[in-house]
Amino acid sequence: MPSTAASPTPSGVVVVHVAGEVLAPGVVTLPVGSRVQDAVAAAGGATATADLDAVNLARLLVDGERVLIAAPGEAVTEPDVPGTGSGSGPGAAASGGAGSGGLVNLNTADAATLEELPGIGPALAARIIAWREQHGGFTAVAELDEVSGIGPALMAQLTPLVTT
Repeated sequence: MPSTAASPTPSGVVVVHVAGEVLAPGVVTLPVGSRVQDAVAAAGGATATADLDAVNLARLLVDGERVLIAAPGEAVTEPDVPGTGSGSGPGAAASGGAGSGGLVNLNTADAATLEELPGIGPALAARIIAWREQHGGFTAVAELDEVSGIGPALMAQLTPLVTT
């Protein structure tokens, strides 16, 4: 997929990526105030094997988030987003505390904080830090996929837990 410059989202809409057990995974645009159930419907609905009890279908969507609909037995971590009652949002973890319930900022987290993420040990944390130093930081979570040792499965686990 070619790289394109980010365009501002028109006010009054949220753009979210719906992935996993939906009939037509991809990016959908919905009115502000839409909920996860609306995103699932916009992605063609859930598959017959979707575990809809693993996600809060009533949660309000936030622009730019990824909504993962799991298969039975697949672990899903919901993103920490404003309005969920957690008291923190994507900007709350600028210093990167995974244990704090906030998102880990790939551009500011130290090795110890990165190692709190699932599947990240000392060597992979060092490669993440080396990548951000070499490239001037992460501009999008998707760039994490460019770090050696992070494949699709680990990327799927980390995406809802990190921010840039």
